[in-house]
Amino acid sequence: MTTAVPGGDAPFEAPRYGAGSLADLAPSVLASLGVPGEPNALGLPPARRACVLLIDGMGWEPLLAAREHAPFLSSLIGAPAARPPLTAAFPTTTATSLTTFGTGAAPGHHGIVGYKVVVPGTDTVLNQLRWGAEAGVEPEEWQPLTTVYQRAERAGVATGYVASAAFEGSRLTRATARGSSYLPADDLTSVAVRVSAELAARERSLVFAYHADLDSYGHLHGVGSDHWRVHLGQVDRLAEQIAGALPPDTALYITADHGMVDSDPGQRVDLEADPELRRGVRVVAGEARMRQVYTEPGAAEDVRSAWAERLGPAAAVLTREEAVAAGYYGPATDGAVRERIGDVLAVARGAAALVLPAAEPAESRLVGQHGSLTPAELSIPLLAATTAT
Repeated sequence: MTTAVPGGDAPFEAPRYGAGSLADLAPSVLASLGVPGEPNALGLPPARRACVLLIDGMGWEPLLAAREHAPFLSSLIGAPAARPPLTAAFPTTTATSLTTFGTGAAPGHHGIVGYKVVVPGTDTVLNQLRWGAEAGVEPEEWQPLTTVYQRAERAGVATGYVASAAFEGSRLTRATARGSSYLPADDLTSVAVRVSAELAARERSLVFAYHADLDSYGHLHGVGSDHWRVHLGQVDRLAEQIAGALPPDTALYITADHGMVDSDPGQRVDLEADPELRRGVRVVAGEARMRQVYTEPGAAEDVRSAWAERLGPAAAVLTREEAVAAGYYGPATDGAVRERIGDVLAVARGAAALVLPAAEPAESRLVGQHGSLTPAELSIPLLAATTAT
């Protein structure tokens, strides 16, 4: 769905929940594995085993722009049975997307609605990617939905979660992947070995593998950089190795959590330098491409007007109610989840970055950024390789 957004010239596309989004991938995979009650919105073919390889930051548009560095992935893009790209969830950020995949639900239902949000009833900012005990928020209560791994295990499909040892037992992992067997792998070789061994060891299985480094290179150097392109070549080889070792009757699906844009220093907006952007504002959270603004009681409309005027073409500025009505968080947004979303949202356009240099010094200097609804951030690949029975 394409929805006109106040404060901008061109409309943003809303994520295609139910018809081609990241929220549809895991339920479709489970349905293809024979798990009852799971909708197969993507029409995936039956299989005994499946692997989902999620490469952080490998958006569809950046991948196409650098496809000569990824010959194996390019061969899947051009295959006769190639599938159209998916949309990520909103905001286009890792914590939201990993939860969207891990629950098969839209953010308005699972509740992980951004990188940084304010805990309702407080002024505490919760970093949902790296959150610790200091926020007093338990993952199982903050995100109470049953995960796709729990649903698979209950249906007799063994699950494994392959990712860096640093994420094992983290609060985000507990929110997004509880019910799976965690399989630590800290480099590309270990990921390939772990995935292959786990698939071979089970008659029916779902293995999820997550690799973060491409996103890191994009943040530090940009998606147009040699660093990003060279590492994309290494990711390409990882995908090829996993595909080459698939057991019979196994499907490999390769996707991402979001894309990325290279921010333009000339389009950086210092939110801390303009006093007009602080009037009526309690807390500014979110990230540089999608700011969530929590206002004083009754100040939302005034804040929205001031931010729209001051930011101009750099961002579409809308209220929480407008974002929910546009379907950005899904077809229905739970009441408790609504309270976590900022009263006013500033969704960046072009190559703008809405930065907080004092509060977020490291993040404000990043080259590659994501979180908005531009095609470069929202569109993600769905590439497939399968083996015969």
